[in-house]
Amino acid sequence: MSDKALAVTDATFAAEVLKSDLPVIVDMWAPWCGPCKMVSPIIEQLAAENAGKVKVVKVNVDENTEMAGRYGISAIPTVLVFKGGQELQRLRMVGVQTKAAYQKAMDDAASS
Repeated sequence: MSDKALAVTDATFAAEVLKSDLPVIVDMWAPWCGPCKMVSPIIEQLAAENAGKVKVVKVNVDENTEMAGRYGISAIPTVLVFKGGQELQRLRMVGVQTKAAYQKAMDDAASS
């Protein structure tokens, strides 16, 4: 498994996220988004630190409007957590969070 966040598209979302055997952290972002640029290095670092425990992916909402619409993304960055093909709504995070908050979501997803 890669130790970096994987770029996922509308076309690959189902295979990479919904059908994943591991819990999946989905970073919804856009290149023009300042707060997204703050979150990106944290997400990449956590992807490396949690490789094999959770899968971490990134979805560019400008290029993948279907997934952004399906999950009601109205503000970015938004981090979604999936397990068994379902979003764990209680773990959704909007806006910039601390590394510890993202790690807790990963831990909660892996242990639930």
